[in-house]
Parts: sequence; C-alpha cells; structure tokens
Amino acid sequence: MNVFGPDTTTDDVLTGVDLTGRTALVTGATSGLGGETARALAASGATVILAARDGDAAAVVADGIREVAPGAELFVTALDLADLSSVRAAAASLDGQPIDLLINNAGVMYTPFERTADGFELQFGTNHLGHFLLTTLLLPNLEAAATGSGTASRVVTVSSDAHRAHAVDLDDPNFRERDYDKFVAYAQSKAANVLMTVELQKRHADSGIQAYAVHPGVCATGLSRYMSRDDFAEMKAMSAGKPGLLTNLKSVPAAAATSVWAATAAELDSAGGTYLADCAVGRASGHALDPVTAATLWELSGQLVGR
Repeated sequence: MNVFGPDTTTDDVLTGVDLTGRTALVTGATSGLGGETARALAASGATVILAARDGDAAAVVADGIREVAPGAELFVTALDLADLSSVRAAAASLDGQPIDLLINNAGVMYTPFERTADGFELQFGTNHLGHFLLTTLLLPNLEAAATGSGTASRVVTVSSDAHRAHAVDLDDPNFRERDYDKFVAYAQSKAANVLMTVELQKRHADSGIQAYAVHPGVCATGLSRYMSRDDFAEMKAMSAGKPGLLTNLKSVPAAAATSVWAATAAELDSAGGTYLADCAVGRASGHALDPVTAATLWELSGQLVGR
C-alpha cells in the first residue's frame, strides 16, 4: 500500500495506474481542482468528459490537456448546476454512455445571497442539489459501467472540513425563514455532500456503485473569488484550535490528489461511504454521518428537484 499524505500530488497517486477503457465525468472542469483532476485522469488513459457552465473555458482546458497528453480522449458538455434544466440536458446527452467515475467537483463558496434558476439558495442549490440531481440521473450510466467492466463505478463528491461548522437545516435549507449567513450556507452545503455520499452508498452499493466524500484541503483557487479580507478574518476565527488550517496552503495538484485517489485507489474498494482527506480515510462530523439525517435529506432533495 502506498503511503500518501498532505503533499501527495495527482501524479503521485496515479503512478503506474492505467485507466484505459474507463470514462470519467468531472464537473467544474474549467480551472483549479477540476481542471487538474481532468488532466491527471486523462494522462493515465481515461476518457474524460469535462462538464462546466462555461463550455469555452472547458474547451481551453481540454486543449491544454491534449498538449501534455497527446491522444487524450476528451469531450466537453455544458452543465450549469444552478439550473436544473441544464443538469437534465447534460444527463440526457449522456444517455447510454457508461460512466466509471463521476467526480462532483464544481462548487461555489461564501456567495452573497442569491437564488438559483429554480429558487434554491445558491450554495445549497449548486453544491448539493445540482450534484444530487446529476448523480441520480446518471445512476443508470454508472451501473452500466460497473456491469460492463466488472469493477465498481465510483462517485466522488468534493466536500470540505467546513462542513463541521453547521449541520443541514432540514426545515429551512434554502433560507426562506431564517436570515442568510454565507458561512452557514456553505457549511450546510458541504455537510449535505457528505450526507449524500452516506445515503448513496447505502442505496446503491449493491448495484456496483461506491461513493466517497473528499476534503481537498485549503488551496488558492477561483473558489475564493467572493471572499473579502473580513471573510478571511472570519475563517481564521472559525479555525481557532486548528493549527495550520489557513497557513498550510496546498498546491493545486496536491489539493486535487485526494479526489483522484478516491476515484482510483484499489485499497478503497471496501471503504465506500467514507470521508477522505490527505489521501487517507478520515472522519466527518457526526451530523454529516447520521444515517437518519442522510435518508431524510435524500428524500427531501428528491422532492425539491422533482425526482
């Protein structure tokens, strides 16, 4: 077994790994972790579908990958997680396409109050509900890949240790009754990512699907574009008692490494439903692991997105 840690990179994870014949879909593959995840998987032989709201930006990423990985099989599909009609269209365009690896990477963080096209609070709607709908719509694709290859398909959802700060408010996840707080909104959306992983594993492991939630670590990417100096000060206050949380910044290849490890590591075959960090099995907060909450959120999410 390889010994990895906080500084492990995507290339370290994939040394000697051949993904030829496997198809991966990566959301938010326009820059940062999504772009690096797509590059690493493609460089190891996977066919990669780059799904992003900005198709032109994803196409630029694809061209860049081809420059360093000639012959890489890459496709771009439009996907706006804040618009459920776009999610449905993206899934429909993949009808009949087996998908071995679904990397739910895209997200927004600490945004001003805004609603999605369908009326959901933006962070909960994008980070959780958009990925929930995409994942459930692609279940047949994931099952087909598992059946065809004899190897479990994997769903990797990028969460964050920020989930520890606040549980999902099942009574008012979209801030219709309570005052909006962007830190609370982000934390509950990341807790929802873990809860979805728990319930997905419970419901679909027998169909050949393994689910993992990932904390990538702290990395300077476009995800922080909405943050002010006051916001960073608030994060620092929230991280009290967690030495190094804001100072031990990871490179993009190191921050993307845990997602790639979750998608490919053989040692995780029997560890579905787990929370991963620094290319190792970690443990999420209890409120994000509670099976009753996970089942309730799954049902609520289905109602909200019309599944």
